[in-house]
Amino acid sequence: MADLTCTLAGSTGLVGANILSVLSSHPGVSHLYAFARKDPPINAAKVHPLVSSDSSTWASLYPNASSIFFSALGTTRGAAGSVENQRKIDYDLNLELAKAAKEKGATTYVLISSGGANHTSFLAYPKMKGELEEAVKALGFEHTVILRPGLIVGTREDSRPPEFAIRKIAAWAGKISEPWLKDFWAQDADIIAKAAVSAALQCVEGKVQRNVWLLSQGDIVRLGKTEWNRT
Repeated sequence: MADLTCTLAGSTGLVGANILSVLSSHPGVSHLYAFARKDPPINAAKVHPLVSSDSSTWASLYPNASSIFFSALGTTRGAAGSVENQRKIDYDLNLELAKAAKEKGATTYVLISSGGANHTSFLAYPKMKGELEEAVKALGFEHTVILRPGLIVGTREDSRPPEFAIRKIAAWAGKISEPWLKDFWAQDADIIAKAAVSAALQCVEGKVQRNVWLLSQGDIVRLGKTEWNRT
């Protein structure tokens, strides 16, 4: 598959930056549009930044002729200042961009969700993630791919304590004996990114027939690590 045009939201985040890196170096991708509030970390001829500090304008900037839309967009309650403000990004903006992608003809939608996502949960964060999953599935893309990673391991610009300490434990476990001490509960950001790209390409190439493809942590490790070199 060649000459694919992709669009990415969340390109400066931990997983999103890795998706940006994978797509920008993939020979099958000819154009990559990246939403961000600041310039994305990769400067490549195929990367077309969609930069605006006002995220309410992003949907209006959504490009035509993009067949795949990746969303790794998200924030924390601490960074947002409240659960309500977090929801404006994690749910409202995500859904608005998904609707724009559908209207502009995207056929495959890829969402980086959360391992605990559940729209019936009594907890705010997993409930919000689960509600977003249900909302984007209802949009009716030809393919909706939802990744549910566990703890995301990697270096973030923000410290996110006490998650910082837990990520350090996960990284240490990976160095000692990765398959059984780490992979079942924590995944590296680059592995998640590779799994997202692999799943999207399989959908576009007709290798996957299901309309909704839910990737658990085991699926993420398989696609992003075990089988990555075969894609």
